[in-house]
Amino acid sequence: MSISVAIIGLGSRGLQTYAPCQNDFPDKLKIVAVADIIPEKVDIARRRYGIADEMCFGSGEELLARPKLADAAFICTMDGQHYAHAKAALEKGYDLLLEKPISPDADECRELFEIAGKLGRKVCVCHVLRYTPFYNELKRLLDEGAVGEVTSVQHIENVVYWHQAHSFVRGNWRNSTETSPMILQKCCHDMDLLVWLLGRRAVKVQSFGGLYEFRPERAPKGSAERCVDCAVRADCPFDAEKIYLTNDATGFLKGHKAWPCDVLSPEPTEQKLRDAIANGPYGRCVWHCDNDVVDHQVVNIEFEGGVTAQLTMCAFTKRGGRDTVILGTKGQIIANLSEEMIHVLPFGGDNYDIDITKLASGFGGHAGGDTRLVEEFIDIVGGGEPGIRTTTLADSTESHYIAFAAERSRVEGGRTVEMSEYR
Repeated sequence: MSISVAIIGLGSRGLQTYAPCQNDFPDKLKIVAVADIIPEKVDIARRRYGIADEMCFGSGEELLARPKLADAAFICTMDGQHYAHAKAALEKGYDLLLEKPISPDADECRELFEIAGKLGRKVCVCHVLRYTPFYNELKRLLDEGAVGEVTSVQHIENVVYWHQAHSFVRGNWRNSTETSPMILQKCCHDMDLLVWLLGRRAVKVQSFGGLYEFRPERAPKGSAERCVDCAVRADCPFDAEKIYLTNDATGFLKGHKAWPCDVLSPEPTEQKLRDAIANGPYGRCVWHCDNDVVDHQVVNIEFEGGVTAQLTMCAFTKRGGRDTVILGTKGQIIANLSEEMIHVLPFGGDNYDIDITKLASGFGGHAGGDTRLVEEFIDIVGGGEPGIRTTTLADSTESHYIAFAAERSRVEGGRTVEMSEYR
C-alpha cells in the first residue's frame, strides 16, 4: 500500500532528507504535493519527484487552504511555524510527521497533543535518534539489565565547531527570539533519549550556560564583517570558505555536495557557494552576527526514583555525535555514537564490546535514524502498530518540558525548576 504525502517546508530536512525516502521505498511512499516560500526549492521538488504543477504551492498556508491532498503531511517548516501548520493539517484530516521541536511554546505543545487526540490523528515527532541501530541496542541492554538498575547518566552532545557556526551563529537557529532556544532545538533529541532509555519522567531540572565566544568583543584583531574581506581568515577555523569549500569533513571541493553546502544552495556548485559566501548570511564573520543562543550549556536532571542525569551541550568539539556513560548497580556502559561502539563493563565480570556496524547496515542520515523514522511512520499511517521506539506527541512533549525547564533555569541563574510547573 502506497501512502501519499504532502511536504510543507523544503529546507534541509524536508527537501534533502525526507523527500528522498520516496526513492528508498517507492512502493510505500509517494510525494504528491509540496510547499515552500522559495520558488527554487519548489521547482527542484517538482522536477525530482514528478509532482504536478497544480500541486506545488508557495506556502504552507496556501497548501493547507485546499481540501485534503494526501494521506499524510510532513511539517518541516521553521520552529515557530510548526504549531500553526500542524494544527491546520490535523484539522484537515492529515496524519503528521512533525519535525522537532513541536513548538517553542509549551502551551502550543499541549494544545497540539489535545487536538491530535480529539481528532484521532496519528502524529510522530522527528526524534530520529530513537530509530538508530545504536540507541536501539543501548535500549535493549538497559531493558535486559546488563548493568543492573541505572543510577546515573552522563551524556554529551558534541555540536562541532563548524556546525555551531553554520546553524547557530550564521544560520536559521542563531536567534532564540526568531526560532527557539538552542537547548530545545538541538537537545530535545537528547532529552527524549534520556526519558526513553530510562523509562522515567523528570522531577527537577537545573541548568547553567551562555554565549561565551561568538560575540563582537571576542573578535580577533583585524577581523572584518565578512570572511571574504578578512585579514586574519587564514588562521580562522570558522572561515566560510574553509567550511563550505575546503574542509575535509564538509567542503564541496572535497566531494561533499549535501548538507551543509546544500543549505547555501539547494543544488550547489562551486560558483554558487562562492556567491553565497560573498553575499549571503553564511559568509558573515562569526563574531559579527545577530546571534544570541548559547554555545555551551549543562543540564542536571533528577528523574523519578532518584535517578540522576547530566547533559552537556558544547560547540567547541572537533567531532560530532553523542557520548553516553551509564552507571548502574551492576556495571557501567560507555557508548560512543560517532564510532558506533558500545562498551559494557560489568562488575566482577569480563568487559565486552558491541560493534553496531556488525549488527546493522545503513548508517547515513543521523546514524541511520532518518530513513527508519520515515518508513516506520509510513507503515503506521498504513495501518501498522506503533513500536517501542515510536515518538508520539505524548512522548515528545515530555522531552520538550525538560528543555523548557532547563532554559528557564539557565535564564534565572540556575534555579532548580520543578517539573510540576509544566505538568
